[in-house]
Amino acid sequence: MKPALSQVCSLASPFEKDFTDYAAGHCPAIELWLGKLEGYLETHTLDDVRRLRGDVGVATPVASFQGGLFVHEGQARGEHWRHFEQRLSLCRQLEIGTLVVAGDIQAPIGQAELDGIVASLRQAADQAAAQDVRLALEFQCRATFANNLQTAAALVDEIAHPALGLCCDAFHYYCGPSKLEDLASVPPGKLFHVQLCDLAGQPRELAVDSDRVLPGDGDFQLESLLGAIHALGYAGYVSIELMNPQIWTIPARQFGEVAMTALRKVLGQASMK
Repeated sequence: MKPALSQVCSLASPFEKDFTDYAAGHCPAIELWLGKLEGYLETHTLDDVRRLRGDVGVATPVASFQGGLFVHEGQARGEHWRHFEQRLSLCRQLEIGTLVVAGDIQAPIGQAELDGIVASLRQAADQAAAQDVRLALEFQCRATFANNLQTAAALVDEIAHPALGLCCDAFHYYCGPSKLEDLASVPPGKLFHVQLCDLAGQPRELAVDSDRVLPGDGDFQLESLLGAIHALGYAGYVSIELMNPQIWTIPARQFGEVAMTALRKVLGQASMK
């Protein structure tokens, strides 16, 4: 498995400094945070992004995240899908192979709503494939449907689209009803991305994204989760994703060094190369 850091871990840091500072901490890959990328592109070009990557030798294989694709109707739905198409174009132009899609399903679910979810995922996958991008559906532990790995895997299996797979976020895995045996339900080759964090001193029922801490600093049994993921044959990227305002105050260079040490430790990778 290949280590990466998400830019959201250093949300207060300028976009360009994430590259130089994370690279100084021996980070080989960055999970782009789309809000930061779009802000940077207000005054810069795609070539500037390409130069940033090339200058420090850091890959950008994954971008996060696209939400709102499960809004059923109205102006909001159209806006989310237009934004989605723009982001797919960005990913294609920057050769970002995987886009994380939030399973932010909040409405009550009946058969009609379920049919709409399947149709939306199929449409999204079609649009992604046209841009040579894969979608990694991230189940959300507070969602009204597909709040666990098993159900999300069943959706992906039913749709059976080559551009649609799964993102396993450790926060949503442990704070929701997912179980270790759910990994057996993941269709072969359909785990597209993994995101790690930890949780300390907070009941899982009350935990929010801002409670996330570095892997190994909390109570999650990440070794067993990663062992099961490894058994699937997964060899893709594993990123640290933290939305903790206290961590945002840490300089990106310092965070990158500490985070890469923590990530390589849980991945069982002693070498910094």
